[in-house]
Parts: sequence; structure tokens; C-alpha cells
Amino acid sequence: MNFVAPDFMPVLPELFVLTLACLILVIDVFLEQRQRHITYGLAQITLLGAALLTLLTYAHAPVTTMFGHYIKDAMGDLLKLFICLTAAAGFLYSRDYLRQRNLFKGEYYVLGLFGVLGMMIMVSAHSLLTVYLGLELLSLSLYALVVTDRDSPVASEAAMKYFVLGSLASGMLLYGISMIYGATGSIDLQVVADVVADQKMNNLVLVFGLVFLVVGLSFKLGAVPFHMWLPDVYQGAPTSVTLYIGSAPKLAAFALVMRVLVDGLGSLQSDWQQMLIILAVLSMAIGNLVAIVQSNIKRMLAYSTISHVGFLLLGILAGTPEGYAAAMFYAIVYVLMAVGAFGMIIMLSRTGFDAENIDDFKGLNDRNPWLAFLMMMIMMSMAGVPFLVGFYAKWVVLQAVVDIGLVWLALVGVVFSVIGAFYYLRVVKCIYFDKAEPGEPEIEMSRDTEIVISANGLLLVLLGLYPTALMGWCAAAMLD
Repeated sequence: MNFVAPDFMPVLPELFVLTLACLILVIDVFLEQRQRHITYGLAQITLLGAALLTLLTYAHAPVTTMFGHYIKDAMGDLLKLFICLTAAAGFLYSRDYLRQRNLFKGEYYVLGLFGVLGMMIMVSAHSLLTVYLGLELLSLSLYALVVTDRDSPVASEAAMKYFVLGSLASGMLLYGISMIYGATGSIDLQVVADVVADQKMNNLVLVFGLVFLVVGLSFKLGAVPFHMWLPDVYQGAPTSVTLYIGSAPKLAAFALVMRVLVDGLGSLQSDWQQMLIILAVLSMAIGNLVAIVQSNIKRMLAYSTISHVGFLLLGILAGTPEGYAAAMFYAIVYVLMAVGAFGMIIMLSRTGFDAENIDDFKGLNDRNPWLAFLMMMIMMSMAGVPFLVGFYAKWVVLQAVVDIGLVWLALVGVVFSVIGAFYYLRVVKCIYFDKAEPGEPEIEMSRDTEIVISANGLLLVLLGLYPTALMGWCAAAMLD
């Protein structure tokens, strides 16, 4: 039997990240604390290099390799590009925050890079085995990142909750995968899709497998009622880690749903659509209503994330190329907003003080009018105010739902979107109409951080005024 080596060109970005992450791990061992900026620099080079390689090898037609376990296509490459760029922005925003708290250590960046590698594997998974490997690589990295501050009992508690509930969800997902394998005789998503198309819902094992898969995927997305870990982890983890968890992994979770439900179980769309409708309505309702009573901004943004997941599911459950493109656009836009919002929380934090409460934003306009303007843009975009990209993102997913005749579901989305605007505008009110506490120090940030956070905020305005470029890119990726 002759062994045929797989084509490694499609996996070049992943191999680059893996090689550099291992190299950084070894180099960091020999560095002193004052030389830790070398680790940071190498981590940024890794992410930007992976983004460049993804662009240079951008897929114009789907290619499978690694014996059918891996697929390189336009959807995967677009998501990988944004995963690398948002992770790089997160590392930049977190640099001074980590340094001020004696957390500026190599393991933060190494775990972050391995997490990015896990996301890239999830995005390009073409078999249920690759799905699980990528998911576990990301999950294990996140569990360790949450407890980066080993002296914090709150972080330790959050990490323990995350680990226990995450392990339970992984078990559910693995159980679902085993049932799908038992019903179809394969873990290759294309073979699974072909067998499922023949069997439909006549196979009871297939039905249970689908349910377990949806439960596992819902946990990773943070959809109600599998959201219980999200507020505690967001609040308990250091803000730099919350930024990481709340941004790029959402793109990987979206890709995971697309690969498993759409590519593998697309023939059962009428069945998983009903489950996603329930999850979407519950997520929008619980996320927006509970966020109103939060005073901790990280916890508020956690419930905000849950509500945004509800909107994201609306595009997927539409089951049309337009719906998938709208959901992908929504996921990318949400990540841009989230990385900006958590970046602003980090900007307001300083040595010995974390800006974790909404009241900490009081009088920000008096202290730094430019940062106040950027935070206002981010909050109003999240609220879905017209002429900002958040409005367009909500519009296209609601339009996709209306196009398939679920007008009532679109109306539910509109109602909860209006309710959700309250808590975002409350932050804006704090920034512009409340006075800062006397003796508040100047907000200090490095030049590169100021440039990137400004670009982050202005991008939301630019995409709001001209969304067709990114939307067209998403639509082209879905048609590929």
C-alpha cells in the first residue's frame, strides 16, 4: 500500500502559527521579565504573518486535503483573516494592562496563539474529528487563559465553572458525533451529508445525534439556555482575557455551526431550524432583558453577547445563501464591536484599578473627548442605531428571516432590539451627561494603541455608511 503525502499548501497558515507558537514557547523560557516584549513582538508577527499567508493563498475554489479532514474555501479564509486581525488587536490592547498587573508573561501569548490555531482548525474542519480537535484545542487554551491571574479567587472560580460546564458541553458534542457516526458510518462531513440526504429523519439515532450536536454547539455560542457560564467567565477573567474570549472565538463558533449543521446536516434543515428558532428567541429575550439590570459593564456585555448570538442564529436558521451571508456579516461586525468595547474598558483601567462598572465611564467626555466619541460609536452600533454598521447587520439578518416567511420572528427581533438599546444608551449617558469623580487621572495609552482603537471605532462608522464591500465579500464566500 503506497502512502500519498497530503498537499500542505492549503494548511500553510496553520502550519505557520503552529511552528511560531512552539518556537515562542521555547524562546520565552530563556527570556527575563524585562525582555518579555520580544515574546509579544513575535506573537504579533505570527498573527500578522498568518493573516498575510491567508490572503496570499486565498481560496477561489474549495480544496480538500489531509485525507478529506480539512477544507480550504473562501468562507474559511475570510473568517481566518478576521480571527488573526482581531486577535492581534486584542494582544495590542492588552499589552499595557498585563504589564501593570505583573501578568505580562509568555504563557498568555502562547496560549493565545494555540487558541487561534484551534479556531483556524475549526473554521476549516471537513470531518467531525477535525471539528472536535479544533474545538478542544481552543477550549483548553481558554480554560488556562481565564486563570492567568493565579492570585485572583474570582478568576479561579470563573475558570472552574468554565472548565466543568465546557467539559459537559464537549461530552454532549462528542456523544452527538458518535451517534452521527453510528448512523452514517463516516465522520467525513460530505459523506455524512450524502447519507443523511438518503435517510432523512427515518433513523432515530440520527435524530438524537442532531439534538446532542445542537446542544453542544449552543453552549459554545453561549445561546440560552446554555449560557450560564458566559456572564461569570466574562466578569471573573482579567479584562484582557475577556476581550480574547469575547471576540475571535465567536467567528470560530459561527464556522462550527456552518460546517456541522449546514455542510454536514443540511438535509435536516427543516428540523434543526425549529431548534434554532427557540434558541434565537430565548437568547434575544434573556440577553436583552437581563442586561438592563447589570451595573458591571463586563457582565452587561456578556448578556449583550447572548442577545447578539440570537440575531446571529436568525441568519443561519433562514437556510438560504443570503441568510448565511447575513449571519457571517453579523458575526464579523459583532467581533469588531466587541474587541473595541473591551479595548475601551482596558484603556480606562490603570494600575490597581479596573474600569469594570458602568459608573467608571462617568464624565469620560471631559477626560478624553476622542475616546468618549469612539465608545459612543461602539455602543450605538451595538444598539443598532441607523447609519452605523450594527444597524445594517441587524437589517440583513431580519430581511433573511422575512424572506422565508417568518415575519413574526423578525418582529420579535425588532422588539428586543429596541429594548436592548436602553442599556447601550445608558453607557452613552454616563459618558456625556454624568460628571467624573474629582481627581480622576489622565488616560494614558501608547501611540500604536491609540491608532488601532481609533481605526477600530471609525471602521464601524465607515462600514455603516458603505457596508456593501464587506457584505459582498461575505456573499461571494458563501456562494463559493
